[in-house]
Amino acid sequence: MADVPDFTPAPVPPQRPVTEGLAEAPGAKLWYWDTGGDGVPVVLGHSNTGSGLVWGYQQPVLAAAGYRVIGYSRRGHHGSETGPPDDRGTGAGDLKALADHLNLDRFHLLGTALGGIVATDFAQAWPERLHSLILACTLIGVTDDDYASLSKSLRPDGFDRLPPDFRELGPSYRAANPDGVRAWLALEHKAFHGAPPSRQPTATRITWQTLENLPMPVLMLTGDADLYTPPAVLEMLAARIPRQETVVIPGAGHSAYWEQPALFNRAVLEFLALVYPATGAINPPATF
Repeated sequence: MADVPDFTPAPVPPQRPVTEGLAEAPGAKLWYWDTGGDGVPVVLGHSNTGSGLVWGYQQPVLAAAGYRVIGYSRRGHHGSETGPPDDRGTGAGDLKALADHLNLDRFHLLGTALGGIVATDFAQAWPERLHSLILACTLIGVTDDDYASLSKSLRPDGFDRLPPDFRELGPSYRAANPDGVRAWLALEHKAFHGAPPSRQPTATRITWQTLENLPMPVLMLTGDADLYTPPAVLEMLAARIPRQETVVIPGAGHSAYWEQPALFNRAVLEFLALVYPATGAINPPATF
């Protein structure tokens, strides 16, 4: 039976205690939180409209499953410094600095939207640091002309000037859960010190060919109403990645982690348990 979306408003569950801190990246300090413990680490990377605050539906669920859960804000987002305008660093390089600061040898990495581009870039630059890669509702950042042209054609001129909740929340969610929309927007407002920071360059060039070289297991998710990465585009991207599985979250737009957290969390936990469970006991190599 196919997954059925549930639009019943779900309150954000109580959060696990965390340690907060600032990690030194080249030119900026990055704010992070960490549930700690001996579980296998899972690092969460947020969207362009978000920050390390957006993972309220995921933090306690992943922690309850035994994982050490870590969220952080990229430069210019909540709690993190913007750094010098003439030296923005790279999102992947900043993530490596965070991982080094926390003494993370290897970890699972989950990135949504722009966080998925940073995660892909990190996976290409330092594949030996990852147990697995989870890419949610993301363009991934492929620079080949055919993909860039296709992606641009899906959204009209002026799309980026539309309200963020229209762009990043599906219409069913907006219709059924206005309180959830307001809560999402409140987190979006908290994400920035002022204007959204300029996008950092990547450390590597992401292409169709480089995706074919990703060695780790990859879970790819999108919402069935995602205006950036609709299911057909997800399948195009997945076709280039050797060890992957795909999940389409029904009833969700570009923020599936927020709109359908139960379905999103279940997909993530099932994938993580298959690849490398929270206890650290290595499973046989996943066949996907």
